[in-house]
Amino acid sequence: MSSMKASKTTTPASKQSHDSATPPNLVQFMLRHWRVRPTKVKPLKHLAQHKSRRAALSQKFPGELIVVPTGHRKVRANDTFYPFRPGSDFFYLTGCHEPDCVLALVPSGKSGHKAVLFAEPNPGKTDASFFTDRINGELWEGPRPGLPEIQTLTGVEECLPLSELDNFLHTEAKKAPAGHRILLDFAPKCEELLAATKSASKVAHQRNKDLAHTLSELRLLKDNTELAELAAVIRATKNGFEDVIRVLKTATSERELETTFWARARQEGNDVGYGTIAAAGEHACTLHWKRNDGKLRPRDLLLLDAGVEGHNLYTADVTRTLPIGGKFSREQREIYDLVLRAQKSAIKAVRPGNDFMEPNRVAMEVLALGLEELGILPMSAEEALLPENQFYKRYTLHNVSHMLGLDVHDCAQARSEAYKFGKLTPGMVLTVEPGLYFQPDDLTVPARYRGIGVRIEDDVVVTAKGCRNLSAAIPSDADEVEAWMRAVWKRKN
Repeated sequence: MSSMKASKTTTPASKQSHDSATPPNLVQFMLRHWRVRPTKVKPLKHLAQHKSRRAALSQKFPGELIVVPTGHRKVRANDTFYPFRPGSDFFYLTGCHEPDCVLALVPSGKSGHKAVLFAEPNPGKTDASFFTDRINGELWEGPRPGLPEIQTLTGVEECLPLSELDNFLHTEAKKAPAGHRILLDFAPKCEELLAATKSASKVAHQRNKDLAHTLSELRLLKDNTELAELAAVIRATKNGFEDVIRVLKTATSERELETTFWARARQEGNDVGYGTIAAAGEHACTLHWKRNDGKLRPRDLLLLDAGVEGHNLYTADVTRTLPIGGKFSREQREIYDLVLRAQKSAIKAVRPGNDFMEPNRVAMEVLALGLEELGILPMSAEEALLPENQFYKRYTLHNVSHMLGLDVHDCAQARSEAYKFGKLTPGMVLTVEPGLYFQPDDLTVPARYRGIGVRIEDDVVVTAKGCRNLSAAIPSDADEVEAWMRAVWKRKN
């Protein structure tokens, strides 16, 4: 290697203030005498599905340049980063896990597109960056695919280095006969290049929003590979729940339960799909309780809302409310059974052709009538259910469903007419999760119920004739829950 090349590579892309200088002699020494490792890669298992998704998006925007970035690593503190997780829409279209990538669908032919993927090249040990670059260097972060490997993995027509992205976008945006669109909030530099910043025209901004809407709406209907991914992470989630039940015998804090579930998520998947809620006692009345620093008492309930995210990023979202001591008290069971009745009624309402909100309406009616019977509602259920009142929400707080898939709150950019106010369609996967939460300081609630929080959540897929509960193997009937806990405690680790 020439001295010019050596000096060029002595300044790493991610040098920190506490790093020593890298002398040229060290660079020369480090670049010599490495055995070439084979770089055989196979196409992704679901490559055909990713390709068909790109084709479906292509059909929505003929003649337009479509740009979908994956995003960048996020700083946790100073020079340390959170583990990178690809943007969901980018992953949906490519299956690629690498950071900083950008997918460009370039108009090709009369109505199709050519998929061009931009990624960080990997020069291997021919460039000093392999040991000087803290962010991408192999000796810092481990082996990673180069451009040929990424192209083989994803099946895109072309894979180019990120250094060529600026000129490419500048040129192709001018050439695209019907203009361009970019998925916002993932790559600020790309947005600047395509004049897609906040100062862009309202028309341009709406065009980009329409791209986000379209991607979410394409993701509303899950194919068989996605359903298989969800089934797998739900099985892993059940294992995680049983791990938690097992340690309930000796655990003293919510944090122990959170970390127990996380261990299962890391063993069987990529991570947890969202922050685990391990809420004991009155903490269950806080919907998104994530401090998980409370004590565990045998007489209390544990509301465990958790899901494993798989290696292909699909996540489960399941909630079970468990008696920490193994048996529900009379008051706890009264509330639990009411929530379960509401859930069963709501699941029956998950049918093709029904409004997305129908399961929620059914569940709220069951809950309101039950609250009236228990003497908790300070008015009739009929009055509480009036649209102008909705007094039952003091105790229910949230609706019972959201879409589920690559994101725990999946397809969030879909238009209301396709999602919230749309019709249930075979292939949609949604949660059904009614709950009742009686705050410890709520004087409208009889003292014996205060501090009780119960939520029961399952993941269901809409079928041609109704729905299928993907998480039905995780016990939810009160008697079954108690028997499940006894059985787990009897097993040998």
